[in-house]
Amino acid sequence: MGRLCWRRRALAAVCLGAVLLLLWLVPRALRPESENSALGSGWLNGKKRSPLQMLYDLNKGQLSALAEVHRQRRDLLQRACSRHTHRQRLLQPKDLQHVLVDDTHGLLYCYVPKVACTNWKRVLLALNGSARGDPRSIPAHEVHAPGRLPSLADFSPADINRRLRAYLAFLFVREPFERLASAYSNKFVRPYSSAFQRRYGTRIVRRLRPRPHPEALARGHDVRFAEFLAYLLDPRTRRHEPFNEHWERAHALCHPCRLRYDIVGKFETLAEDATFVLGLVGLPGLRFPAPPPPAKAAAARRDQAARLFQDISPFYQRRLFDLYRMDFLLFNYSAPSYLRLH
Repeated sequence: MGRLCWRRRALAAVCLGAVLLLLWLVPRALRPESENSALGSGWLNGKKRSPLQMLYDLNKGQLSALAEVHRQRRDLLQRACSRHTHRQRLLQPKDLQHVLVDDTHGLLYCYVPKVACTNWKRVLLALNGSARGDPRSIPAHEVHAPGRLPSLADFSPADINRRLRAYLAFLFVREPFERLASAYSNKFVRPYSSAFQRRYGTRIVRRLRPRPHPEALARGHDVRFAEFLAYLLDPRTRRHEPFNEHWERAHALCHPCRLRYDIVGKFETLAEDATFVLGLVGLPGLRFPAPPPPAKAAAARRDQAARLFQDISPFYQRRLFDLYRMDFLLFNYSAPSYLRLH
């Protein structure tokens, strides 16, 4: 059943009056490369099999252990979507801004901040020829510069449809509260995030801190974790503007119940999953920037999140878990043991 389901693909259609995209699952167009030449990708000239076709070939035969892991993740995501999502709004073009496009190799990558997205953008820049040499040598500010990588939202509905049918789509996710703890530490604790602190930190202090010090009002440099969580849970936050991408839920950025993803990579198995994706691309000389040692890094991430949450009341822990519940359910993460949810 999994092999049949994975061959179905997301397809976009336009509601002309409102310029909305309605995406649903249709049979994937795994046609000969010559029939897809209109896309103009280098691998569509019949000389090389696309990453999507490489994955299709893997699924026709005896699966390797890692290929089986990814098949199971696809099936789990599909079942979770069927179980937990019912009425969904129409997608607009802006909803596809996080889906980056590599036409040269036939890839769609939905980036989730704080899930190795800087290094994945480095890899995409190396793949499309915008940067030369080792991906690690590309400065982070260049990686995140607007316009460096095309987004699916940049294309017409017809071109979106063709890419959704023919390209390998993947995303990487992370345990939601470890990602949230990382976003807080990176944006509100470290001194190089002063611009971010002035934009969001001052807003949090002004709204939530009784009798704030004038320096805190001006700089927003000392936001406490409890204040950050209260800001996320405050109804005014999302009423005034969307969540910042660094703490927006992964499912709200990538819409995995509306778009079909062939690979669901995880931060916890980053090295293996990145190697699997790049193996499908077929460029053995390209290496994903090495992540930290898995065991040591995993323990550090858990300890950081547990330390930050230990002073948060059970009431707010439950409310926050409800806010991020869909990410836990869709991507098969258990509630952290340090939470007091009952």
